[in-house]
Amino acid sequence: MVTIRMLLTIALHHNWAVTQLDISNAFLHGDLHDAVYMKQPRSFEDAQHLQYVRKLHKSIYGLKQSPRLWFNKLTQSLQHNGFNFSKAVPSVLLYTKADVRVFVLIYVNDILITSNNKAKIQLTLQHLQSAFRLKQLSNVSLFLRIQVIQTTYGYLLNQTHYANELLSHAGFSGYKPSNTPALTKPSKLQDKTLFPDPQLLQKLAGSLQYLSITRSDIAFTVNSICQFMHQPRNCDYLTLKRLLCYIKGTADFGLSITRGSLCLRRYSDVDWATDPIEQKSMSLYCTFLGPNLISWSVKKQTTVTRSSTEAEYRSLSSMISEVHWIRRLAAELLIPQHQETIIHCDNTSAIALANNPVLHA
Repeated sequence: MVTIRMLLTIALHHNWAVTQLDISNAFLHGDLHDAVYMKQPRSFEDAQHLQYVRKLHKSIYGLKQSPRLWFNKLTQSLQHNGFNFSKAVPSVLLYTKADVRVFVLIYVNDILITSNNKAKIQLTLQHLQSAFRLKQLSNVSLFLRIQVIQTTYGYLLNQTHYANELLSHAGFSGYKPSNTPALTKPSKLQDKTLFPDPQLLQKLAGSLQYLSITRSDIAFTVNSICQFMHQPRNCDYLTLKRLLCYIKGTADFGLSITRGSLCLRRYSDVDWATDPIEQKSMSLYCTFLGPNLISWSVKKQTTVTRSSTEAEYRSLSSMISEVHWIRRLAAELLIPQHQETIIHCDNTSAIALANNPVLHA
């Protein structure tokens, strides 16, 4: 999802159109190189040889290798048209010749294309149409159930329809909205008995995880709910209930993408030793590309830290690896970061450790 947000940010910055397309029956296009057999399909049995099986020559839905075969088929077709793989993200292919730039992002059979040359986009679409059946050729509006709304200032990414479906499925459409995503009184979360319907809570938590793609404001609460999915408790359901009531009043919230600089900035923070069971800390950080939030993370640290300084330093360390990856992707998308990426941290001791040259590997 970071790649999608970056691609939309870059397209908006350069005033490039973003075209979306969908390929029908994608997995049926894969070339099968292994010997795979299947039972005779119903209504197509050979009455004289009912014990016979069929040998597959093409991939079909249900084969574990079908997604990879389809991806290979699609990318080979694009490579024949002059595209090359991104070294940072294998699902992004790049065309850079002379002054023409084309970026293609693939998510199974959903594709986004943006370019500074409309003629090259049309040639790419014609090339794909000659090999596959395309549908939904239009400017990006709904991608992976994420609404991409064009506004006067740029784009607004939201999942309003998905959020309303979630509330309806959970039976919360008639509930009173709440002002905050989490309970502020821990005394209400003392009921540790197991929740009687764990599958319901697990299903709702999974849906909330997908909703957090465009809702950084619920990321922390969703993470706290998902920590106990193996044995959900009544207090976890109360937390989830509060979050659903918050979503009820903020279903139209989303993520805005506006024009501005393309300089990377990162912010790091830690919730030290707040885990009630393991006493582990929570790492929280986010990344901005200019004015746009493109990445965020809420994750429990793997070890127990003995001080807030150690927790902050560990958070900075894990963040650095993603910074390198984002800078590498930005360079491939022709927005190289010529200056160092500034990481903001509010712990002076952790900053002092990071600046100490003795500790640099």
